Amino acid sequence: MTVTDLHADLQAEFKRRKYFVDLIVLEQTLSLLKAHLLVSADLFVQVYRNDQFHTTNLALIHNGQRLFTRDELDGHWHRHTHASPEEHDTSSDGCKPVTLAEFLDEVEQVLAALDLP
Repeated sequence: MTVTDLHADLQAEFKRRKYFVDLIVLEQTLSLLKAHLLVSADLFVQVYRNDQFHTTNLALIHNGQRLFTRDELDGHWHRHTHASPEEHDTSSDGCKPVTLAEFLDEVEQVLAALDLP
């Protein structure tokens, strides 16, 4: 996943998933991207990618709190589950690389489990 690929994926997923009301690109350079996919003002997916450091952060945020996250640090992935958002899940499932679409599929499951829109 690169910044260029992720930006294209953001556009596609925003169009495909009708529950997103806005896509806000907060910062973008040749090697960095930070964006929000808004469900509402207090519920959104934060997307961050830094190609220089091989870092990706995909996070579901509600009321300023991280509910669910997948992180890639220097090419190594881990997950923060909604049941234990402060803990690193380094199980085989927690460490698998994910695409933006796969992460958003997981987000939909978390939203349903937590009865959020």
